[in-house]
Amino acid sequence: MSLSTTLGPHLPYLRRFARVLTGSQTTGDAYASAALEAVVADRSVLAENMEPRAALFRVFLRIWQPVSARHDTPEEEQPADRNLAAMTPLPRAAFLLHAVEGFPIETIAGVLDRSEDEVALLIDTAGREIASQISTDVLIIEDEPIIAMDLEALVGELGHTVAGISRTHKEAVTAVAAHRPGLVLADIHLADGSSGLDAVNEILSGYEVPVVFITAYPERLLTGERPEPTFLITKPFRTETVKAIISQALFFDRRAHRPRASAVA
Repeated sequence: MSLSTTLGPHLPYLRRFARVLTGSQTTGDAYASAALEAVVADRSVLAENMEPRAALFRVFLRIWQPVSARHDTPEEEQPADRNLAAMTPLPRAAFLLHAVEGFPIETIAGVLDRSEDEVALLIDTAGREIASQISTDVLIIEDEPIIAMDLEALVGELGHTVAGISRTHKEAVTAVAAHRPGLVLADIHLADGSSGLDAVNEILSGYEVPVVFITAYPERLLTGERPEPTFLITKPFRTETVKAIISQALFFDRRAHRPRASAVA
């Protein structure tokens, strides 16, 4: 079976993981590309006793870990970079493999070359570190009432305050002007047929704020071919995934960049 057939379906999710882990589309995609290049150069780096997705993530993390272990942070670095350096990289990777990618403990143990007990401890450590985030106000842009209620509950459980829930482009722009939230959760398709991407573009034209996008079609926004969201939640979402990605977005405290408009719903 060809590499494209074996690994192709997993590349969008590797990009998602890499972006969330590094806090950057550019950096995450670079590491994901490096992992793919390593496999193309020597297919034997893929562990034969693992399913392809896990084996691909294992290659990626073997490339990322040595670089991420460097904790020299110059004075001129942003607070986000100092936060990243202060947090042990391996626990965070284990946490995201479990919470965002849904790998079971035994699979993560193989990906990280650790025992299952070690992985459980890593996940617990990261959970406690990530939970220490400073609370903020969150604007939810979501037209489905049930989903909006679920997100509101999850945001509250993380210790944040919901600044408002908007169902349309116009409501979202108005809410940001009134409340100046510290984080935005944005659905892609809104109630009046407008685009959540367009709403965020307008918001970011006058106000910098971290944004987490929500979509049922993540593969359409994870091609690596244009400016795309760094933080993205897939519908239907898991509670653990939402909590992990919100915490990661605030952990990096990086201001969002305007994504290009898209027809993704």
